[in-house]
Amino acid sequence: MHFFHHGVAIQPSVARSGNTFVARVAILEEDGEATSLGDLGHFANRQSAFAFAVRCGTAFADNEPMPLPPCDIRSKQAGSAHKTTVDLP
Repeated sequence: MHFFHHGVAIQPSVARSGNTFVARVAILEEDGEATSLGDLGHFANRQSAFAFAVRCGTAFADNEPMPLPPCDIRSKQAGSAHKTTVDLP
């Protein structure tokens, strides 16, 4: 599914990754330039991931700061200094 926001085509999507859902978004600007923002964050359900992808797409199109995901998931090997990190076994 895609929608238009200020002349920019935004295509939010959700992919399953283990027990979480990953938000993603692709953007096609008026001049034909395509941009993928990659994996935007991990969520407990598909609806939350999709809504976050929509928010990120519209923020990008409006040249506003990108919203932060609710958590940062990394493996134990990678480690992290973030307070919101969830270490996986």
